Amino acid sequence: MLIHPWDASLDDAEWQTWIADGHDFGHLCVNGLPGEAPAVVPTHFATDGKDLLIHLARPNPVWKAIEHDPNVTFGVTGDYAFIPGTWRAGPDVPPTDGVPTSYYAAVQFTCRAHILDDPEAKAALLRRQLSHFQPDGDHAPVEADRPPYGRMLSGIRGLRLEVLEVRAKFKYDNQKPTELRTTVAERLTERGRGLDAPTARQQLRRLDRMGPWKA
Repeated sequence: MLIHPWDASLDDAEWQTWIADGHDFGHLCVNGLPGEAPAVVPTHFATDGKDLLIHLARPNPVWKAIEHDPNVTFGVTGDYAFIPGTWRAGPDVPPTDGVPTSYYAAVQFTCRAHILDDPEAKAALLRRQLSHFQPDGDHAPVEADRPPYGRMLSGIRGLRLEVLEVRAKFKYDNQKPTELRTTVAERLTERGRGLDAPTARQQLRRLDRMGPWKA
């Protein structure tokens, strides 16, 4: 992922806050077995504050590839929108000559995958996931030796993704004049399609923190 200086995360807190703000679904990217293409698995994830925690069905074909090479990438993308060229043309450029682009936020975790097969370890992982996704606790106790979850644990395998590196990108024309960035945010809000609204919020948030880009 190419990250220009003006698109880089301003600090660790920026990407951590973005992830915590409901961006808990991504793609597990695994090196393929020799002669095979890489595997990509869409999945929810939780975190214990350090590592990423996921689980997948035992029949998932990705396990052989992970066992062969535990070095993986987990990518999360969101708050994205297509920006027409007419919105980005400079004051001395005909609108039809403007160059379109994409806005988005992306966080990529480089990880070492640790497979969890012990029933107690899988139960602990599920408890952590449920505490994130169902914080009201409206579910049966998750215990390795109690129904209903105990009997289902054999059907899954857990993954603890040890985070080795984090690369974050917030691509919102951060290098452009503040007037253009404000106008684009207004047009996104007016268009109101797909993820336009959260994209506009990211645009304005970055503008508020960064102001005019300075190298």
